Amino acid sequence: MSSAIDKGMKRRDFIRYSSFGLALSSGGITVLAAAKTSAPANALNPYVVIHDDGRIVIAAPNPDVGQGVNTALPMIVAEELDADWEAVEVVLAPIDATRYGAQFAGGSLSVRNRWNELRQMGAAAREMLLRSAAQQWRVPRGELTTQPSKVIHPPSGRSASFAELVAAATEQPVPADGEVVLKARADYRLLGQRIVNAAAADIVRGRPIFGIDVAVPDMVYATYVKCPQIGGVPKAANLDEVKALPGILDAFIVAGDAGPPSFDLSKSVHVAGGIAIVASNTWAGIKARRSLKIDWDITAASTDNSLAIEATALKAAQRPTGAREVKSAGDPQGTFANASRVVSGVYATDFVSHAQLEPQSCVANVSATAIEVWTSSQTPGYAQATLAKLFELPAEAITVHQVRGGGGFGRRLSNEYVREAAVISKHIGKPVKLQWMREDDMAFDFYRSPAYFGLQATLSETGALTGWRNHVVSVSSDGEEANYGAGYRGYNFPDEVVPNVHVSQTLVASKTPTGAWRAPISNVYAFAEQSFLHELAEAAGKDHRDFLMAALGEDKWFKPDDLASLNTVRAREVIAAVTRSAGWGRVLPEGRGLGLSFFFSHAGHVAEVAEVSVSADRAVTVHEVWVAADLGQIVNLSGAENQFQGSIVDGLSALAGQRISISSGAIEQTNFHQYPLLRMPQSPKINVEFLASDYPPSGAGEPALPPVAPAVCNAVFSACGERIRNLPISRAGFSVV
Repeated sequence: MSSAIDKGMKRRDFIRYSSFGLALSSGGITVLAAAKTSAPANALNPYVVIHDDGRIVIAAPNPDVGQGVNTALPMIVAEELDADWEAVEVVLAPIDATRYGAQFAGGSLSVRNRWNELRQMGAAAREMLLRSAAQQWRVPRGELTTQPSKVIHPPSGRSASFAELVAAATEQPVPADGEVVLKARADYRLLGQRIVNAAAADIVRGRPIFGIDVAVPDMVYATYVKCPQIGGVPKAANLDEVKALPGILDAFIVAGDAGPPSFDLSKSVHVAGGIAIVASNTWAGIKARRSLKIDWDITAASTDNSLAIEATALKAAQRPTGAREVKSAGDPQGTFANASRVVSGVYATDFVSHAQLEPQSCVANVSATAIEVWTSSQTPGYAQATLAKLFELPAEAITVHQVRGGGGFGRRLSNEYVREAAVISKHIGKPVKLQWMREDDMAFDFYRSPAYFGLQATLSETGALTGWRNHVVSVSSDGEEANYGAGYRGYNFPDEVVPNVHVSQTLVASKTPTGAWRAPISNVYAFAEQSFLHELAEAAGKDHRDFLMAALGEDKWFKPDDLASLNTVRAREVIAAVTRSAGWGRVLPEGRGLGLSFFFSHAGHVAEVAEVSVSADRAVTVHEVWVAADLGQIVNLSGAENQFQGSIVDGLSALAGQRISISSGAIEQTNFHQYPLLRMPQSPKINVEFLASDYPPSGAGEPALPPVAPAVCNAVFSACGERIRNLPISRAGFSVV
């Protein structure tokens, strides 16, 4: 349980919830809209404030970048509190590690990590209300119960609203651990239901609630121009000419740090060198940057060429093993030497951009002794820590306000744009809004790393999988370690199921920055693994579903009570469910096929079936996708379905034609005309089924993405007999229509 409800805490300190916070359901017209203050408020703990008029304010502690935790996390509190959801007002909590612990959005961990804490918070607040009623009514606490936003005394029929009881409840001691009873699943009124996102009304009305909307008094606007060749720094520029342009307040060189940045979230204070243009409005700054003439120093810049990287990697992947042994189990050498059948395949994926719809932005106000920023960072705590380090200030001098982000997918985990805004603000001596352009987002991303897998497997005479060999070829900036997302993550399957396994690695030079892209590593490895398993099923003359079920081995939870560990019983159940829903085995017309895949990632067991048709000119239509998943307890059914549907669309979008190409260290794509997003007519019908499960909840933002590509590519093979081993499929002449 959070230290925020320690017995020594002064609950009245939290009355500030009535006047501070981003109210997602408010009707305010600025992004800094305060929660309504028409009635006095009473705080029961850092998450729960109840107003005298019956409104219940619940704080959402983690950043929301579209994954719906602004709704799901308060729902957990509201369930245990037994609050009437119609009376709940959601606010984004202040960034404060002493009260809320780690506040971040990533790894599909928000619900999973907060589950027990938020249940306790809601239950503790409910218990304080119950004790208050028992004391006032002079009845035993055990005779009392609750209905939504009410305390009930069944023997007498007496009742009172939470609002009537809360003032006295704040004087109750905070229940100690073990003094509250959490609800049984059968008693849930709210969890598992479809609940509209708390920000939906504001979003559809276009209200200013995103990072790009932030405005503060006396704010000026900045744009920041960096070297196209990643890691270059400015030597000189025509600053006087730019400063003379209309609306321009200043233009100056930021010397910055030479060389490409690294994806070191907690420690990096890297600020890329560039030219800052400060203007009276955003458009003036954008126009002025077109007049910039910059002399760049590219001594330390990247010289990457993506085609050369790919050629080197594919050549290496043809070798059975790499330079480094990662894992060995059983007798892989003997198994492959004496196997009755060996099947091989090389799978490859490209660099990919995040392409979130809202480009990076940040408002920063820096003085000699304090910094205040407003940002839609996925890691606001790291933003605070790295700003403190960069400006040599104590952490308590840095205030970070979390604001809703228009998409994240891992891109907003890094905070380099926050540091850029702060550096510009310090120089100009005013609050500054730094706004990246779409071209900046494309040119200076932390990209999904390319990955290459040389896979081999042995089959027995009966078609059983007996040996597995994986040669992972990874890009590396230092020749020692793989870049982020390019390495190998140990998997329970097939690594710990197949009796004879060998995993090895080869490193290929690349300085292009890479980072977390929705379901890191799993997003590319699943494509290779699950496509190759289909190859093996075909080679063995087996039905893919039957082969996959058998390959999973015995019923086993590899690390009991560890949600991050594969449970083959849950795996089989989702495979059975999705193939049943999709009508697996049914006869399809010529040119049409079904494809299956299963993958376990981010504590989610997910199986998918895609139905596609392929025309003579290689046009692929993805007609329908079925998804079955075991995520444990579903918190918000609407939100979970939304995340799964979004994952399918996102995965198909990347599969179809998205790739980042690099020449002389510079990114060649600049905007969506060169980096296509999936269009509505290309999107399939999506069917999502969540299996009833008594396990604690796991996240829904990422685990449905990894199985998409192999399911579609396996379906393409079933439809036309051609195996796709490279993503995007456009590189093999296929298109999604």
